Amino acid sequence: MKKVLIVGATSAIAIACARRWASEGATLFLVGRQAERLEQIAADLVARGAKAATSHVLDMNDFDAHQAMLDACVGTLGGIDVALIAHGTLSDQKACEQDVKVALRELSTNGLSVIALLTPLANVMESAKTGVIAVISSVAGDRGRPSNYVYGTAKAAVSTFCEGLRARLFKSGVHVLTIKPGFVDTPMTAGMPLPGPLVATPERVANDIVRAVEKKKDSIYTPWFWSGIMLIIRSVPGFLFKRASL
Repeated sequence: MKKVLIVGATSAIAIACARRWASEGATLFLVGRQAERLEQIAADLVARGAKAATSHVLDMNDFDAHQAMLDACVGTLGGIDVALIAHGTLSDQKACEQDVKVALRELSTNGLSVIALLTPLANVMESAKTGVIAVISSVAGDRGRPSNYVYGTAKAAVSTFCEGLRARLFKSGVHVLTIKPGFVDTPMTAGMPLPGPLVATPERVANDIVRAVEKKKDSIYTPWFWSGIMLIIRSVPGFLFKRASL
């Protein structure tokens, strides 16, 4: 049975993935900031078929605590078959533009904290010479758009880091998957004026993630049509792109 580490385990996408793995009898180690919510999710996963589900409270911006969390995870699970990195926030672009402290906090949460975690996690899994690291990035990282370029900057850094990490770890038998969701109907996007036909459910995204983990894909857009959308957006010449309201 799979031994699964999920960071950002209270997010809607992470929960949907965890439920899929729970139904297969996986053992899960859940990391997040909200102790009570983590316990609720853990109990639900066991009821859904998980062999066990352990919760660990951690703010991922506490970089110094990452190694202790990984040690606890390995000690509890006996190893890591799949690590899903799913934590993050949806940045308020206007607030970031007005306050550098807000911008730096968002860059830390969505970018630096992921990179800070992936560095020791990669070493743990490289030593084991097996496993899959799945990292949720975003389509926002494909091009800097005025509506969310702070968030996009963080995700671009994550995607580039994962590309290099994938090449490094390939030689040791560890696979790295970069996940690029588009609009997803989650509490984080509640109230936003999103285009309905382009909005996916967390369950649909989770299905794509679990399938990609099994097939050891390098990178996926989810849902699939975002690959075409972002190809068009990346192809727009700069002199036109800067005039667009995207």
